[in-house]
Amino acid sequence: MTKYREKLPQLGDRIFLTDGGMETTLIFLQGIELPEFAAITLMDNAEGVQIAKDYYQTYLQMAQRFERGFILESVTWRGSYDWAEPLGYSLQKLEQLNRKAIRMLHDLRAQYETSEIPIVISGCIGPKGDAYDASTALTATSAQHYHAEQIRIFREENTDLVTAMTINSTGEAIGITRAAQAENIPVVISFTLETDGRLPSGQGLGDAIKEVDAATGEGPAYFMINCAHPSHFIETLRNNHPSLDRIRGVRANASCKSHAELDDAIELDRGNPQELGQLYLDLQQHLPQLTVIGGCCGTDLQHVEEMAKSLLTA
Repeated sequence: MTKYREKLPQLGDRIFLTDGGMETTLIFLQGIELPEFAAITLMDNAEGVQIAKDYYQTYLQMAQRFERGFILESVTWRGSYDWAEPLGYSLQKLEQLNRKAIRMLHDLRAQYETSEIPIVISGCIGPKGDAYDASTALTATSAQHYHAEQIRIFREENTDLVTAMTINSTGEAIGITRAAQAENIPVVISFTLETDGRLPSGQGLGDAIKEVDAATGEGPAYFMINCAHPSHFIETLRNNHPSLDRIRGVRANASCKSHAELDDAIELDRGNPQELGQLYLDLQQHLPQLTVIGGCCGTDLQHVEEMAKSLLTA
């Protein structure tokens, strides 16, 4: 049975932590191969499952130290069916791995959750194609059809919500939201932004949120920003677009580099963890509803700890 689907605790005023850049941590810091940048491949064998558990446990132990709730995002960002063939899986096998990924999070929650540390289970989905290329953006109808299967799996596996990460266009965001609405499961839309603070499609962040809300009856539980450095979008937040009040979460990159530069990089750019943590204080000033904090590309446990220290001791 799902635990928080009817009342997500991060919709209150208490800060919840989540993890950092799982794929970059595993690849660059631990030397683990992830084909197609797909952490779902860890679910294919016992060794990989243990690697994923060990990763999550370091963050859950951090949440215990800070006495904060935690949002567990599944390793299923590249678990939708178009990724089956590139990863060498049948559709049936890919579904099994999606289910296994969620069940692992239920096991971790049973081990770590307390009355003071609520743990929310989120089924993570990613865009159908390249997160940084909006030239092949889906229409809302095609996106709803494409993402419906993975969202159905998450609903059946009793996730509390669905979080769509690195979404680069409103059409796909609307389709994902409608697919989640059809399954009666809360959904969060997290947009990726370029160095100019706009979506890869060129649309402004506030206008994108407004469009998704208008097309879905304010369907998303809230919005997030991920896979961008705060310096890329702080000016956007200062514009005070009324729709920006719908943003409750930020998972920033460690590096100030563009997506193109990061794609070409052969070494990890961890940026400055302490500086990134302090930048979250600036973000909080412009995002009064900010309750979900974590990292994305290049970030690891230290970065998220610095974010938590900055916000929780301010």
